Amino acid sequence: MLPKIVIDDRIKGVCPDMKIGMIRAAVHNCDTDAALWGEIEAECAEIASKYELLAVNKRPAVAQTRALYRALGKDPNRYRVASEALCRRVIRGLGLYRINALVDIINLVSLKSGYAISGLDADKIVGDTMAMGVGEAGEHYEGIGRGVLNIEGLPVYRDALGGIATPTSDEERTKITLDTTTLQMNINAFGPEMPLDEAMEWSVDLLRRYTAATEVETAIVMP
Repeated sequence: MLPKIVIDDRIKGVCPDMKIGMIRAAVHNCDTDAALWGEIEAECAEIASKYELLAVNKRPAVAQTRALYRALGKDPNRYRVASEALCRRVIRGLGLYRINALVDIINLVSLKSGYAISGLDADKIVGDTMAMGVGEAGEHYEGIGRGVLNIEGLPVYRDALGGIATPTSDEERTKITLDTTTLQMNINAFGPEMPLDEAMEWSVDLLRRYTAATEVETAIVMP
Protein backbone atom coordinates (compact mmCIF):
# COMPACT_ATOMS: atom_id res chain seq x y z
CA MET A 1 0.00 0.00 0.00
CA LEU A 2 1.27 3.48 -0.85
CA PRO A 3 2.22 5.54 2.18
CA LYS A 4 0.50 8.71 3.27
CA ILE A 5 2.57 11.79 2.41
CA VAL A 6 2.62 14.85 4.69
CA ILE A 7 4.51 17.97 3.53
CA ASP A 8 5.81 20.69 5.85
CA ASP A 9 4.37 24.18 5.26
CA ARG A 10 7.91 25.61 4.95
CA ILE A 11 8.45 23.48 1.84
CA LYS A 12 5.00 24.14 0.41
CA GLY A 13 5.60 27.87 0.86
CA VAL A 14 8.67 27.80 -1.38
CA CYS A 15 7.34 25.19 -3.86
CA PRO A 16 3.55 25.64 -3.91
CA ASP A 17 3.24 23.81 -7.23
CA MET A 18 5.40 20.82 -6.25
CA LYS A 19 4.27 17.28 -6.99
CA ILE A 20 5.46 13.89 -5.78
CA GLY A 21 5.04 10.92 -8.07
CA MET A 22 4.80 7.76 -5.98
CA ILE A 23 5.38 4.23 -7.28
CA ARG A 24 5.25 1.07 -5.18
CA ALA A 25 5.81 -2.35 -6.69
CA ALA A 26 6.81 -5.91 -5.97
CA VAL A 27 10.14 -6.39 -7.74
CA HIS A 28 12.86 -8.91 -8.42
CA ASN A 29 16.08 -6.93 -8.07
CA CYS A 30 19.14 -8.24 -9.88
CA ASP A 31 22.41 -7.21 -11.45
CA THR A 32 22.02 -4.70 -14.24
CA ASP A 33 22.00 -6.46 -17.60
CA ALA A 34 23.45 -5.28 -20.91
CA ALA A 35 20.15 -3.97 -22.25
CA LEU A 36 19.48 -1.70 -19.28
CA TRP A 37 23.09 -0.53 -19.21
CA GLY A 38 22.79 0.26 -22.91
CA GLU A 39 19.81 2.54 -22.18
CA ILE A 40 21.80 4.24 -19.43
CA GLU A 41 24.83 4.77 -21.67
CA ALA A 42 22.61 6.24 -24.38
CA GLU A 43 21.10 8.70 -21.90
CA CYS A 44 24.55 9.60 -20.58
CA ALA A 45 25.66 10.42 -24.13
CA GLU A 46 22.54 12.57 -24.58
CA ILE A 47 23.20 14.48 -21.35
CA ALA A 48 26.87 15.01 -22.22
CA SER A 49 25.96 16.42 -25.63
CA LYS A 50 23.12 18.59 -24.35
CA TYR A 51 24.58 20.32 -21.29
CA GLU A 52 27.76 22.09 -20.30
CA LEU A 53 28.95 21.55 -16.73
CA LEU A 54 27.97 25.00 -15.48
CA ALA A 55 24.55 24.83 -17.15
CA VAL A 56 23.28 21.73 -15.35
CA ASN A 57 22.03 23.72 -12.37
CA LYS A 58 19.83 25.72 -14.76
CA ARG A 59 17.70 22.68 -15.55
CA PRO A 60 14.23 23.69 -14.26
CA ALA A 61 13.80 20.77 -11.84
CA VAL A 62 17.33 21.18 -10.49
CA ALA A 63 17.09 24.97 -10.25
CA GLN A 64 13.86 24.83 -8.21
CA THR A 65 15.30 22.24 -5.82
CA ARG A 66 18.41 24.39 -5.37
CA ALA A 67 16.16 27.38 -4.66
CA LEU A 68 14.39 25.33 -2.00
CA TYR A 69 17.74 24.46 -0.39
CA ARG A 70 18.70 28.13 -0.25
CA ALA A 71 15.33 29.11 1.22
CA LEU A 72 15.79 26.52 3.97
CA GLY A 73 19.34 27.71 4.69
CA LYS A 74 21.34 25.01 2.87
CA ASP A 75 24.15 25.63 0.35
CA PRO A 76 23.21 23.71 -2.83
CA ASN A 77 26.79 23.89 -4.09
CA ARG A 78 28.04 22.00 -1.04
CA TYR A 79 25.06 19.66 -0.77
CA ARG A 80 24.21 18.98 -4.38
CA VAL A 81 20.83 17.79 -5.60
CA ALA A 82 21.25 14.13 -6.59
CA SER A 83 20.07 14.63 -10.18
CA GLU A 84 22.53 17.50 -10.60
CA ALA A 85 25.36 15.40 -9.17
CA LEU A 86 24.59 12.57 -11.59
CA CYS A 87 24.62 14.93 -14.58
CA ARG A 88 27.88 16.50 -13.48
CA ARG A 89 29.55 13.09 -13.27
CA VAL A 90 28.41 12.26 -16.78
CA ILE A 91 29.51 15.59 -18.27
CA ARG A 92 32.91 15.29 -16.60
CA GLY A 93 33.34 11.91 -18.26
CA LEU A 94 33.33 9.96 -14.99
CA GLY A 95 30.35 7.79 -15.90
CA LEU A 96 27.92 6.24 -13.46
CA TYR A 97 28.50 3.43 -11.00
CA ARG A 98 26.84 0.17 -12.03
CA ILE A 99 25.04 -0.87 -8.83
CA ASN A 100 21.95 -3.00 -9.38
CA ALA A 101 18.89 -2.88 -11.61
CA LEU A 102 16.64 -0.91 -9.25
CA VAL A 103 19.21 1.73 -8.35
CA ASP A 104 20.36 2.05 -11.94
CA ILE A 105 16.78 2.49 -13.17
CA ILE A 106 16.26 5.25 -10.62
CA ASN A 107 19.48 6.96 -11.74
CA LEU A 108 18.41 6.70 -15.38
CA VAL A 109 15.03 8.32 -14.69
CA SER A 110 16.69 11.02 -12.59
CA LEU A 111 19.18 11.84 -15.35
CA LYS A 112 16.52 12.20 -18.03
CA SER A 113 13.82 13.91 -15.96
CA GLY A 114 16.00 16.21 -13.84
CA TYR A 115 14.16 15.15 -10.69
CA ALA A 116 15.78 13.95 -7.48
CA ILE A 117 14.27 10.55 -6.75
CA SER A 118 13.94 8.77 -3.42
CA GLY A 119 14.34 5.04 -4.02
CA LEU A 120 13.69 3.00 -0.90
CA ASP A 121 13.22 -0.59 0.25
CA ALA A 122 9.57 -0.31 1.22
CA ASP A 123 9.79 -3.19 3.69
CA LYS A 124 12.28 -1.17 5.75
CA ILE A 125 10.01 1.87 6.07
CA VAL A 126 8.43 1.99 9.54
CA GLY A 127 4.80 3.08 9.72
CA ASP A 128 2.36 4.13 7.02
CA THR A 129 3.43 7.77 6.64
CA MET A 130 6.33 9.54 4.96
CA ALA A 131 6.50 13.08 6.32
CA MET A 132 8.55 15.57 4.32
CA GLY A 133 9.97 18.14 6.70
CA VAL A 134 13.18 20.08 7.23
CA GLY A 135 16.32 18.58 8.74
CA GLU A 136 17.22 19.77 12.22
CA ALA A 137 20.59 20.55 13.79
CA GLY A 138 22.20 17.39 15.17
CA GLU A 139 19.67 15.04 13.58
CA HIS A 140 21.43 11.74 12.90
CA TYR A 141 21.42 10.66 9.26
CA GLU A 142 23.65 8.15 7.47
CA GLY A 143 23.81 9.01 3.78
CA ILE A 144 24.37 6.07 1.47
CA GLY A 145 28.08 5.89 0.76
CA ARG A 146 28.58 9.26 2.49
CA GLY A 147 28.68 8.46 6.20
CA VAL A 148 27.07 10.90 8.62
CA LEU A 149 25.40 13.67 6.61
CA ASN A 150 24.50 17.06 8.04
CA ILE A 151 20.87 17.36 6.97
CA GLU A 152 20.10 20.57 8.86
CA GLY A 153 18.15 22.69 6.37
CA LEU A 154 17.63 19.88 3.85
CA PRO A 155 14.16 18.66 2.86
CA VAL A 156 13.91 15.22 4.45
CA TYR A 157 11.41 12.38 4.41
CA ARG A 158 10.93 10.77 7.82
CA ASP A 159 9.19 7.56 8.80
CA ALA A 160 8.23 6.62 12.35
CA LEU A 161 11.90 6.17 13.29
CA GLY A 162 13.48 9.17 11.58
CA GLY A 163 15.01 10.40 8.35
CA ILE A 164 15.05 8.07 5.36
CA ALA A 165 15.57 10.26 2.28
CA THR A 166 16.69 13.69 1.10
CA PRO A 167 17.11 15.03 -2.46
CA THR A 168 20.88 14.81 -1.86
CA SER A 169 21.15 11.24 -0.55
CA ASP A 170 18.93 8.47 0.75
CA GLU A 171 19.58 6.88 4.16
CA GLU A 172 21.45 3.64 4.79
CA ARG A 173 18.61 2.18 6.87
CA THR A 174 16.16 1.97 3.97
CA LYS A 175 18.58 1.57 1.05
CA ILE A 176 17.89 -0.74 -1.86
CA THR A 177 19.91 -3.97 -2.03
CA LEU A 178 19.75 -7.12 -4.11
CA ASP A 179 17.46 -8.52 -1.40
CA THR A 180 14.87 -5.77 -1.93
CA THR A 181 11.51 -7.20 -2.97
CA THR A 182 9.26 -4.14 -2.56
CA LEU A 183 10.21 -0.76 -3.99
CA GLN A 184 9.02 2.65 -2.87
CA MET A 185 9.99 5.27 -5.46
CA ASN A 186 9.17 8.94 -4.97
CA ILE A 187 9.85 11.28 -7.89
CA ASN A 188 10.29 14.67 -6.22
CA ALA A 189 9.12 17.35 -8.63
CA PHE A 190 9.75 20.53 -6.65
CA GLY A 191 9.56 22.37 -9.97
CA PRO A 192 8.30 21.11 -13.35
CA GLU A 193 10.54 19.72 -16.09
CA MET A 194 9.67 16.35 -17.65
CA PRO A 195 5.88 15.85 -17.36
CA LEU A 196 5.50 13.89 -14.14
CA ASP A 197 2.96 11.41 -15.50
CA GLU A 198 5.34 10.68 -18.38
CA ALA A 199 8.24 10.13 -15.98
CA MET A 200 6.11 7.77 -13.92
CA GLU A 201 4.89 5.77 -16.90
CA TRP A 202 8.44 5.37 -18.16
CA SER A 203 9.64 4.34 -14.68
CA VAL A 204 6.95 1.65 -14.44
CA ASP A 205 7.86 0.38 -17.91
CA LEU A 206 11.53 0.12 -16.92
CA LEU A 207 10.64 -1.64 -13.68
CA ARG A 208 8.45 -4.15 -15.49
CA ARG A 209 11.04 -4.85 -18.16
CA TYR A 210 14.11 -5.11 -15.96
CA THR A 211 12.86 -6.15 -12.50
CA ALA A 212 9.68 -8.07 -13.40
CA ALA A 213 7.62 -5.57 -11.40
CA THR A 214 4.10 -6.57 -10.40
CA GLU A 215 1.43 -5.23 -8.01
CA VAL A 216 2.27 -1.72 -9.21
CA GLU A 217 0.57 1.17 -7.41
CA THR A 218 0.99 4.81 -8.45
CA ALA A 219 -0.25 8.20 -7.27
CA ILE A 220 0.63 11.86 -7.67
CA VAL A 221 0.60 13.90 -4.46
CA MET A 222 0.19 17.69 -4.47
CA PRO A 223 0.23 20.03 -1.46
